[in-house]
Order: sequence, then C-alpha cells, then structure tokens
Amino acid sequence: MKVLIGTNNPGKIEGAKQAFEKFYKNVNIVGISVSSNVSNEPVNEEIYVGASNRVNNLIKYAKENNVDADFFIGVESGITNLLGKWCIIQIAVIKNKNGEESFGSSSAFPVPDRYVDDIINSDLGIVMNKIFNGNGQKNTKGAISYLTKEVITRYDLTREALIMALTTFINGDIWAN
Repeated sequence: MKVLIGTNNPGKIEGAKQAFEKFYKNVNIVGISVSSNVSNEPVNEEIYVGASNRVNNLIKYAKENNVDADFFIGVESGITNLLGKWCIIQIAVIKNKNGEESFGSSSAFPVPDRYVDDIINSDLGIVMNKIFNGNGQKNTKGAISYLTKEVITRYDLTREALIMALTTFINGDIWAN
C-alpha cells in the first residue's frame, strides 16, 4: 500500500507510518512537500483548511507526475481557542484514491496566554526555540517532547490524529461518510 503525505517532516512521516501499520500491511509512506496555503501558524479553522489544502495539493502533484497512491494525507498543526482556551492541536485529513475523505485530531496541549500573540505572529517553532535556547521545535520530536519531558512526541500526536481520521476507512459502512 502506498501512502503519500504532504510533508518532508520526518516526525510526521514516522507518525503516519505508525498509524497506518496498525491497520494495513506493507505500508510505504512517501513524503512530498506541498503547500498548505495558510499562514505559518494556522489559527482556528485555518488548521483544518491547511491540512485539507495539503491533501488537495498532493493529489494535484500526484496527477501531474503520474504517481499512484492508495491514500493521501495532509497534517497541519496550529493554535486554537475554539474551546475557550488557547491550545495547540494537530489536524489530519485523509483522502483515499476514490476521493473519500476523513479527518481527525490529536490531543491538544495548553498555551500560556503570554505566548499566544508571539505564536500567532510567528510560529510555535520560533517561540519554542526562544524558550528552550534554540532546542525547542525544529527537531523530529517536536515542541511537545520538551513540554512533556519526552513522554509524548510529534510522532504520537501525528499517529493519534491519523488513527482518528482512519476510523472512516477501517470500519467500512458502519462509520463511512
């Protein structure tokens, strides 16, 4: 099974591999960098839009380059206050080769109010690098690995969001759109 993911980020690729291998055999995950067409730090609904745009840009890339795949994935992380408090969350959008779509989210982690504006105006990685003296975000394990003392990593958040999105595909007609 061939799965394309709209990023070259090793942490997100590994998280995708872990998610798909729980349900499918012989999974080949291929990362291809495509645009999300949203801001560097997506806010609220823009998180879903960015993940969806990645999927659609990935499908367009695949068609233009004659690349076949069974699934196309877009994963976007961003900041949201839609639940009344600021937090970082990851959204995954999956489309299969038939165009059927699903989405899922990861666990969210809180953002102290004093960092919200800086994160929105730059991105989480820049803020985390300031907080952790240059070692915050730009690694495969992500910001969450520093905040949880490596109990949870970007792999975990990506895997979790993708497993939630896969519920549509792994349960047949019971949970299909």
